[in-house]
Amino acid sequence: MSATPASQTIHSFDHAIALEPAGGNLFHGRTTPAYWNMIGPFGGITAATLLQAVLQHPERLGDPSALTVNFAGPIVEGPFVIEARPVRTNRNTQHWTIELRQGDEVATTATAFFAVRRETWNCGEAVFPQVPPASDVAPMAGFAPVRWLDAYELRPVRGAKPNVEAGTENPDSVTQFWLRDAPARTPDFAAMAAWCDAFYPRIFLKRAGFVPAGTVSLTTYFHADAPTLAALGNSHVLGSAQAQVFRQGFFDQSAQIWSPQGELLATSHQIVYYKQ
Repeated sequence: MSATPASQTIHSFDHAIALEPAGGNLFHGRTTPAYWNMIGPFGGITAATLLQAVLQHPERLGDPSALTVNFAGPIVEGPFVIEARPVRTNRNTQHWTIELRQGDEVATTATAFFAVRRETWNCGEAVFPQVPPASDVAPMAGFAPVRWLDAYELRPVRGAKPNVEAGTENPDSVTQFWLRDAPARTPDFAAMAAWCDAFYPRIFLKRAGFVPAGTVSLTTYFHADAPTLAALGNSHVLGSAQAQVFRQGFFDQSAQIWSPQGELLATSHQIVYYKQ
């Protein structure tokens, strides 16, 4: 069999979220090294893969509006099974439960809300941060021994990485960077789900050092439709993240994803476990 032409080579992201229908509500997939984190897959790629199961389900209605992913246990290297089940379908909305299993163990659960979007009165109160354009910011080299960082081009504006050498606590936990896939890829809903988790844990920045930490639950809200995402093309998006409180072993982390024109594309909120 002849080799696949370079122009038809599948993007690493599409390879990572690829699923094979297995009848009924089941899909087969497997982990990929390109999006590996410390001890398992990057949480964003897991969220994107779970969403992808619904996106390619034949009973899907509309586009994603919200996705909540609960990381119940570790995902090990190798194959997995996803079950995506529509639990209720109304005229313009649809609710899903999603489960990722490896063997007899449930590793991740999720719920998703899909809707048919329509034109309505619009108003935005969130304010686009005052930052230099992506072209004026140099890309950041990786700062941690994890593969998934190589899957993105990050151009940091502030809070690029924790200043471990200084060893002093930072006044806040704000990170802002321009972001796109590497190599560049026109975004879709699955990519947006992954982008919303493309921030290292806020406690790394706040405490200026690495501590055991991991996302327990991540909710992403999608504010843009498919044509809006497609129109971004190869452009960078602006990501911004900050924690609100660190307390009793958990902290929250909120994030925003903006278009270069200042349109809010997605927001996310997560609860993160830490040990220190």
